[in-house]
Amino acid sequence: MITRIRGELIELTEQSALLHVEQLTYELLVPAADVPALLSKIGESIEFYTLHYLEGQSQGTSFLPRLIGFSSEQDRAFFELFTTVKGIGNRKALRALIRPFMETANAIANRDATSLTSMPEIGKRSA
Repeated sequence: MITRIRGELIELTEQSALLHVEQLTYELLVPAADVPALLSKIGESIEFYTLHYLEGQSQGTSFLPRLIGFSSEQDRAFFELFTTVKGIGNRKALRALIRPFMETANAIANRDATSLTSMPEIGKRSA
């Protein structure tokens, strides 16, 4: 399993980052909350704490390896816990986490359903 990766951040979109490592370029999915901070780091060497998983296509007969990149081990651990909520998978969580992870964790701890339902992909049941 790939748990950490360091390289030059060469491109960034709303959902992913391209990281150039030696002769390889990796695509990492990134949480929406991290995109603004990463914009200022294009061209710099950066380290991501990663979560490596297989994503199934349609009928689940083929799988694509995916890497999700986080700025800290704590963010990765929170993401893994967040995705244990019924109905929230990796892709949905990446789109939902538009605020800093600590802010989302505090909303959960305080049972702030209003704040949680204001996040994309999160409805009343998930909140």
